Amino acid sequence: MRILEELALRHAGSREPFLIGEQGSLAFTDISGASGAGSLDLSQIKAGDVVAIVGDFDRKTLATLFLLLDKDAIVMPLTDGTHADHEYFFNAGGVDWIIRDDIESRPHASRNPLLDEVRARNHPGIIFFSSGTTGRPKAILHDFQNFLERYAVRRPPLRSLNFLLFDHAGGINTMLHTLFNGGVVVVPSSRTPEAIAQELSEHRVELLPATPTFLRMMLLAGVLDADKLADLRIVTYGTERMDQGTLDRLCATLPAVDFRQTYGLSELGVFQVKSKARDSLWMQIGGKGIETRIENDVLEIRSDNRMLGYLNAPSPFVDGWYDTGDIVEQDGDFIKVVGRAKEIINVGGLKILPSEIERVALLNPDVLRAKAFGVANPLTGQHVEVVCEPRPGATLDRRVLMAHFRKHLQKQLAPHRVTIGPVEVSHRFKQR
Repeated sequence: MRILEELALRHAGSREPFLIGEQGSLAFTDISGASGAGSLDLSQIKAGDVVAIVGDFDRKTLATLFLLLDKDAIVMPLTDGTHADHEYFFNAGGVDWIIRDDIESRPHASRNPLLDEVRARNHPGIIFFSSGTTGRPKAILHDFQNFLERYAVRRPPLRSLNFLLFDHAGGINTMLHTLFNGGVVVVPSSRTPEAIAQELSEHRVELLPATPTFLRMMLLAGVLDADKLADLRIVTYGTERMDQGTLDRLCATLPAVDFRQTYGLSELGVFQVKSKARDSLWMQIGGKGIETRIENDVLEIRSDNRMLGYLNAPSPFVDGWYDTGDIVEQDGDFIKVVGRAKEIINVGGLKILPSEIERVALLNPDVLRAKAFGVANPLTGQHVEVVCEPRPGATLDRRVLMAHFRKHLQKQLAPHRVTIGPVEVSHRFKQR
């Protein structure tokens, strides 16, 4: 499939711009020709070359992205937010060219059999990087021809705000899903609660994909006005675990909005997910070529459209199955993610999920974010500690928080220590 040709067919006759952003509105014809990439001369880039593109969802970046994919290049979408890691990314992905404001050649002699496999297929490829919460980020390689298959079936067009970033598989998915269905992509000028709320209202956005962390920030900032966001129909949340208290407050604040949980992994792609209800954390995961199973309470998935592999790490697949590391509960055909296997805290033989401690912390309306973790203890093996970040304008007291935890948790689960301070959030608005 030639991407630009297919998009031209799907947007034929449309009078709406396909993208609205800080640079103004763009029609599809603005990026469909070679001039869409501005002054960049892409003729020197060959099929199979690995090209890092540092940019955002703007005309020049998107034109460059699509033109390179149509040349069967292997692209690596990056943003300025990960600038400190770019050199590592270039080396891990075997980059031949870097595109920022201009094109920089980066010759190297190393070869990677997975990259050679994509080249042998005469297909375009795409490289994403894991979040790097455990060790250095892993370079995730997809055959982009397989990546596109999920957009073959037409869906209703929507006006979607592309909150997730250009270097995120979810951000690329939102953009492609919207474009291939003839919708309109709204690119925010900045990612603050106030700015996003303004963009949602001004551009009559119907779909907002965001992280639970950012949705909680919008709640506490008081910017979710149901009257001003009358066009908003769907809010999807994913990339990290949502807590029930936040979801309940979101549903009460925006009663006409359908809240839908998403679930996806850069290694496996985006799945079809059905929430049990708009206010429920229970979900079904499925879709064409998707199989799931639960082993020792941990979710495992097998997907036909999985990545080819890591460019800088061993394959994680066993007979095609991928261990997600997510601990789940099961209710018939529905599952609920309750924590991460690698984060379990063992206090004297009692296994504690940090997510349960964090859930209780967030019951306090003055807590913006919370991070629980285990610390070595000579008597019990580990004990629980938690960092609580106050919402803007609020003050937290350790003694009050300790009493709060004792009220809502069994004695064995209560944190040994509470610290007041910031909880780190990545450039993707995902709590680390």
